[in-house]
Amino acid sequence: MARPRRSDDTRQLLVEEGAAGFLVNGYHGTGIKQVLDAVGVPKGSFYNYFDSKETFGQAIIDHHSLCVQRNLAEALGAAPDPVAGLRAFFGRLMEEFVEAEYTGGCLIANLGGELEGSDVLRESLAGAWHSWRDGVAEALRRAQQSGAIRADIDAMDLADLLLESWEGAVIRMKIDRSLEPLQKCLRRLLDDYFRP
Repeated sequence: MARPRRSDDTRQLLVEEGAAGFLVNGYHGTGIKQVLDAVGVPKGSFYNYFDSKETFGQAIIDHHSLCVQRNLAEALGAAPDPVAGLRAFFGRLMEEFVEAEYTGGCLIANLGGELEGSDVLRESLAGAWHSWRDGVAEALRRAQQSGAIRADIDAMDLADLLLESWEGAVIRMKIDRSLEPLQKCLRRLLDDYFRP
């Protein structure tokens, strides 16, 4: 495989630094200059990689979505069953929250609350959310087929419930600075309501 050109490396570094900034400071609180300085790129070079801050935001959302999809696939692939894979995936997210000292949370939810005025970014966020939801729904569908998860409710509806509850629990986690809301969310759904 050919090594990416330096410009591809720089673009990726900008996206990764931007994602870190957006997670902690939000879209509006993260300055382009701040990201460029952190990566060591001259200010005028930004437009060699992105047309605008909005297209930069799209690239960050796409990057985040791919990371979530990859992490979910890895967790599901390494687990003995789909429910264990979901637990591993959410467990990894909880580890990341602890490492970040309960700051940040979920990039999709954070930006969703901040960017309601941008149709372009809202559509990118919707696409990222649907990709995540679809992956979780597929795992739940497989768990339904094995009898581990109730089958009287569509897997897509269960995935929506799980992720929407999770996102609410992330807000509570940030307020309480504790994983207990997230653990409670998973217990109440995966160990109780979702069971046949």
